[in-house]
Amino acid sequence: MAGIYIHIPYCKQACHYCDFHFSTNLNTKSDLIDAILKEIELQKHYLLGETIETIYFGGGTPSILSTQELSTILQNIYENFSIGENPEITLEANPDDLGQSKLEELKAAGINRLSIGIQSFDNQILSYFNRAHNSQMAINSVWNAKQIGFQNISIDLIFGVPNQSLDALEKDLKQALKLSTPHISIYGLTIEENTVFGKWEKQDKLTPINEDLAAEHLTLIMNTLAASGYEQYEISNFCLPGFESRHNSSYWHRKKYLGLGPAAHSYNGTERQFNHANNIKYIKSLNSNELPISIEKLSIEDQINEMILTQLRLKEGLNHASLKKNFDFEMLVERKDHIQKFLQMNLLEIDGNFLRLTSNGKLLADFITEKLII
Repeated sequence: MAGIYIHIPYCKQACHYCDFHFSTNLNTKSDLIDAILKEIELQKHYLLGETIETIYFGGGTPSILSTQELSTILQNIYENFSIGENPEITLEANPDDLGQSKLEELKAAGINRLSIGIQSFDNQILSYFNRAHNSQMAINSVWNAKQIGFQNISIDLIFGVPNQSLDALEKDLKQALKLSTPHISIYGLTIEENTVFGKWEKQDKLTPINEDLAAEHLTLIMNTLAASGYEQYEISNFCLPGFESRHNSSYWHRKKYLGLGPAAHSYNGTERQFNHANNIKYIKSLNSNELPISIEKLSIEDQINEMILTQLRLKEGLNHASLKKNFDFEMLVERKDHIQKFLQMNLLEIDGNFLRLTSNGKLLADFITEKLII
């Protein structure tokens, strides 16, 4: 089983925190879609005939495309790949794109999962982020999606915003829970260098929250969502039973996937491909029937580190027995000193073949992972 990711690199406006590849100039949109269709044709053998179980439109803002444009891409994927009986087909969307007629069209086109980029229900924070929607639009987008018949809905939130109090975060969580979406992704704000926030930080116009407060934020999130029946199946992802993101889970479990569109990545088990993160270069390459890719052969060390980086974030943890079987790497021996220290500090626990983060360990996940990779 494998997945397909399609990167749609367009947005109405630039959010102050975002360093993903996107453009606010839509003049190349038609040519880029044609290029994606060409890439589908050229890459149809990349996954060696594996059945596709998930298709994910990400970005950027995929909901900026018309339903006909999305349908054309989907149709070409179906024509060139073997698709499973019940594929998860996700569309990332902004609330301001999800009017009733658009939602009806999306459902009719075969989209069966929505990932709605709400980020906050606080209008001041939304303005600070430079988002194109307000709180009421966010709420309405979820209710409208439910009325149309979408059952598998995820919302994105951001915590750790400068000057965001615990009370303000708690209000965001309460509003999210009122919507009863079966999946919530909630990410700590990171200040990236080539963003508006990055520039503000350099100019001393922005001060990131300190690590202790960020830990308090994450603790509040974990406790609040757990009390409402949500399972933290990955550090930043919470769901009601049965509503894990099948597509994102495939990344964490190192399944194969094909990435289409500029800046998209692909993985076939032994190497990664990286598409050019430039819309014009991407289009020109495919117009010449050339794949716009760079290839990275993964060493054994690379594969071990990727497994540690991804699986340690999961609820079940890192399968150290699998590391031994696949790579002849004895995690509990090679990293004995660090692991023993973290066990004593109640940051890690061992359960059979699995090494996992405790609740306290999740607050220091990046630090712990850094000590365990090779």
